[in-house]
Amino acid sequence: MKLITSVQNSQIKHLGKLLSQAKARREGGQAVLEGVHLLDACLRAGIVPEQVYLPEAKTANREIRRLAGKLPESLLTQVSDGLLAKAGSLTDGDEIMTLVKIPKPGNLPQTGDCVILDRLQDPGNVGTILRSAAAAGVRQIVLGRGCADVWSPKVLRAGMGAHFLLALHTDVDLADWRQHYRAPVWATALDSGNPQNLYEMKLTAPAAWIFGNEGSGVDAALIAAADGCVRIPMLGQTESLNAAMAATVCLFEQMRQRIQAV
Repeated sequence: MKLITSVQNSQIKHLGKLLSQAKARREGGQAVLEGVHLLDACLRAGIVPEQVYLPEAKTANREIRRLAGKLPESLLTQVSDGLLAKAGSLTDGDEIMTLVKIPKPGNLPQTGDCVILDRLQDPGNVGTILRSAAAAGVRQIVLGRGCADVWSPKVLRAGMGAHFLLALHTDVDLADWRQHYRAPVWATALDSGNPQNLYEMKLTAPAAWIFGNEGSGVDAALIAAADGCVRIPMLGQTESLNAAMAATVCLFEQMRQRIQAV
């Protein structure tokens, strides 16, 4: 197995750039997965990494050996202890790193189920929504301009492997997308004129859900172009849920209704 011993190695520097710079990820069409769980999710989705970097001290780890055994040796590189920790974004020492090509999502959805994110900027919220969408069977995700970079380390960690189950359309002009989408569009907006009670809606037909910015909510123009606004009833004193929690509630209510309808 190849061995890297210097932090000045060009491959280590490249990993560091991809982990810290959205521009580098966009221009190179690559992302870095940190940790065993994301490599496992990648392989289970049938995606072959471009290269896997293994800290020397962890090459005897049973789980790492199992995953490494699924790959040809040409895709495995051993790295001296401490080098990957210097390049990575994690704080708990060396972790296995996987270099992957960012998958192409195909054409933007014009019908069918999808989740639309309007200027969501918190990586944890974005990643959690991806995970909830995957769990609820919604595969198409459309991220408008101003959203957190979906392939950043923080979003990848929050997504827990959901990235490889979804078609992720990024940097989309949402107003233009809305003109071509032909199924119902629901927006979560507390301050709209007459929002519908989520639990009184019929959600068995394909639809798009729009979830908006953590502070300002869904853009007014998108609300105006939606087929309706939705509110989540709450009995407690809390005024609202954060974006990820609201998305999870809506998507799982949709899934619940469809399971019952079968």
